[in-house]
Amino acid sequence: MGENKDERRKIQRVSFPTRSVLVDCDAQKTYYVKTENVSPLGMGIIADADIPNLVGKDVIVVAETMVMYADVNRQEKREDGSYILGVSARRFTDDVLQYLFEHIGGVDLE
Repeated sequence: MGENKDERRKIQRVSFPTRSVLVDCDAQKTYYVKTENVSPLGMGIIADADIPNLVGKDVIVVAETMVMYADVNRQEKREDGSYILGVSARRFTDDVLQYLFEHIGGVDLE
């Protein structure tokens, strides 16, 4: 609300390696990914080499006990062919919450 870019940069991500599910809201496609780190404002995610370019897309990330609605702001190829994705958190909208209740409730991360 009243925070500026300098304040946002001070919030550090913490390690949170876990299996996760990433949903492309527009295409309604689901991808299994690995969350590397999190903060209240974003996540670092590892995705397989076959994931499409998601930069600029609205996504929902389900990571164990957390759900984040976010924008993908970067997608960089790694040496092994996989990608690291950076996502920035967004506020949930009524439409996104409705989608969550209808489609993601039973996702198994194991």
